[in-house]
Amino acid sequence: MIGSMNHVGIAVPDIETAIAFYRDVLGAVDITEPRDLPPQGVTYAFVNLPSGQVELITPFGEDSPINKFLERNPKGGQHHVCFEVEDIHEASLLMAERGMRVLNEPRIGAHGTLVVFLHPGDAGGVLIELMESHKEAH
Repeated sequence: MIGSMNHVGIAVPDIETAIAFYRDVLGAVDITEPRDLPPQGVTYAFVNLPSGQVELITPFGEDSPINKFLERNPKGGQHHVCFEVEDIHEASLLMAERGMRVLNEPRIGAHGTLVVFLHPGDAGGVLIELMESHKEAH
């Protein structure tokens, strides 16, 4: 059902400080510029690594879901794990049939493909993002 792990999402109170840490302390050389994603209430940047990505996310706006996370975790921390799926609509239905609480209708995520989130209470305390794989043009 699930494909590759795509990224780990890390909520941060200040995205520029987080980028500097990954670049200057850990030595990451491929980090995207921060971009706003208003429909999801986040500003994000990707740290591109040989084995995957770290998505740095910080609140965009007062209604951002990241605000509550940072209230509980002021220094930030792991927010979610993202796995790829071939068909987001099929995956959402299957997850619901298997008793998972799907937290949203499919919507466009930071990679420009459809995503849904699964409730952490149904997944061992981990917020899981399912992301539709990029489809090849035929």
